[in-house]
Amino acid sequence: MNTADLGLPVDVPSTALFTDQYELTMLRAALEAGTAERRSVFEVFTRRLPNGRRYGVVGGTGRVLDAVENFRFDPAVLGFLRERGIVDERTLDWLAGYRFSGDIWGYPEGEVYFPGSPIMRVEGTFAECVLLETVILSILNHDSAIAAAASRMSSAAGDRPLIEMGARRTHELAAVAASRAAYVGGFATTSDLAAGFRYGIPTVGTSAHAFTLLHDSERDAFQAQVNTLGRGTTLLVDTYDVAEAVRTAVEVAGPDLGAVRIDSGDLLLVAHRVRQQLDELGATGTKIVVTSDLDEYAIASLAAAPVDAYGVGTQLVTGSGHPTSSMVYKLVARAESTDPKAPLVPVAKKSTGGKTSVGGRKWAARRPDAHGVAEAEVIGTGPVPAALADRQLLVELVKGGEVVAREPLDAARERHTAARAGLPMSATQLSRGEPVLPTEYVHGASGS
Repeated sequence: MNTADLGLPVDVPSTALFTDQYELTMLRAALEAGTAERRSVFEVFTRRLPNGRRYGVVGGTGRVLDAVENFRFDPAVLGFLRERGIVDERTLDWLAGYRFSGDIWGYPEGEVYFPGSPIMRVEGTFAECVLLETVILSILNHDSAIAAAASRMSSAAGDRPLIEMGARRTHELAAVAASRAAYVGGFATTSDLAAGFRYGIPTVGTSAHAFTLLHDSERDAFQAQVNTLGRGTTLLVDTYDVAEAVRTAVEVAGPDLGAVRIDSGDLLLVAHRVRQQLDELGATGTKIVVTSDLDEYAIASLAAAPVDAYGVGTQLVTGSGHPTSSMVYKLVARAESTDPKAPLVPVAKKSTGGKTSVGGRKWAARRPDAHGVAEAEVIGTGPVPAALADRQLLVELVKGGEVVAREPLDAARERHTAARAGLPMSATQLSRGEPVLPTEYVHGASGS
């Protein structure tokens, strides 16, 4: 496994330290108590969606599979733990041979989810499952937040393509993950070359204001760009005077100019004026791309504008105001003893303050109405009702420690489009509201 595929610096040997110290101290104590090998079931879910959001989007599943596969305690990592005195020698010996050998089920990437949805289920011994908590949550919380924001933006954009261009607004590694999640959520391209290299996402980019300012005149800058990139390039026209720039752009490139980009001002007004000017100059096929701190609301407000594509940065890579999905990783069942055949006992947190959870290993299905539109997210801990048997949402991702569900990124992207289309029409409204589907629980024996 090449760590570059994970968006990691090449000198990082594993994902094992992408964790919190208490995962290792819990392991140490469980080994001492003789409970570390108890069969356990952990689930990832969120108790609520971000305020006003009507659905969530599962993002990062593929990255989770890579991270689990690369979760290894090599000599350098073990040396660090020994030097800091974080765990004892017995625990270090156990970690040296760590390989996740359990099973993981989950909603496939690109699927939508709701409060309580068991987005991922991790099964194995307590020891091997608890170590994965932090890295799984780190990936799913970030990527799902970006994918949800991207989904809302792509819904607002309709058939107009979206360009992800937020690399300069976040951590360099987060930028790569954000590009990937945005692509799942409906973005067409990215400006980030690392994302293109690692995940095959189409990349785009032409020039910034600095290129225009470098030259003695705007005409010289446009001419240099057209000479190099051809008439189909996109020229940035708001460095000085927009109307003058558009006129110069068409004079330099001719009516076959690919596109102009507007990055400031009243985008609705300017786009209409630029479209009229381009048409009057005979550049009827020249497209208009707009950027400048766009979010889903700004994109929706430009629906009637003669805009052909949107470039989005800051608001996308920060989840459009909700940079995390508030997912948690909770133990929901554990065996009565270390005997592999011991039955599972449902367990759940019962504290006050809205942080309770539902015990038992769960299944999930989406029930449709008479018209085939989803009407409820049904979650259960017993047998699956016959009517929902072919509507189950969790798929097997890892079996016996081996990844069994890798797929092309385009598959997740296409899945999301289909999943969103299967929701009630109100799902894509940008006005604040409750989750578009209610979560219903069907209780029963958790099974072993």
